[in-house]
Amino acid sequence: MIDNVKIIKTEVLSDNWYVLRKVTYEYTKKDGSVQTQSREAYDRGNGATILLYNKSRRTVILTRQFRIPTYVNGNASGMLIEACAGLLDKDNAEDAILRETQEETGYKVSDVKKIFEAYMSPGSVTEIVHFFVAEYEKEMKIDDGGGLADEEENIEVLEFNIDDALNMIETGEIKDGKTIMLLQHARLKNLI
Repeated sequence: MIDNVKIIKTEVLSDNWYVLRKVTYEYTKKDGSVQTQSREAYDRGNGATILLYNKSRRTVILTRQFRIPTYVNGNASGMLIEACAGLLDKDNAEDAILRETQEETGYKVSDVKKIFEAYMSPGSVTEIVHFFVAEYEKEMKIDDGGGLADEEENIEVLEFNIDDALNMIETGEIKDGKTIMLLQHARLKNLI
């Protein structure tokens, strides 16, 4: 860790779904003065996300599902169009995204490429998301996907032309940060 931060106290505020902690720490500023600060940090584990794309057909696979945080923050339907994603659940990132891809989309891909990792909301959430891309073909679809019933997932699998998906960012139909990043990566790197 760094020398200018000293953790003084960590309190668990909630461990109902994931863990919310209040961390009190001393922070030494550039001028040498020491400031005591408190912040809350939500730990839900690390995650992975993937953009499935078909180069010859110029299509991508995305999902749509209800997201309560978006609903309580003004998304009238609560539905969000997203790239396939999930928590690592003690797996390495590649194994986790292979599992999530099959569970959510029904596609069994084997050749995934990690492109980067990012903190998605570093002011309050500890999560690092590992970003992947992979090509898909119709023959790779082995079941309907839709998520796991025991995880209460109800996921709709969608296929879009890449230009339509990119346009949906501009129209506001796609508002999910990880999905926007993956679609823009695909365009910047000429994947499709």
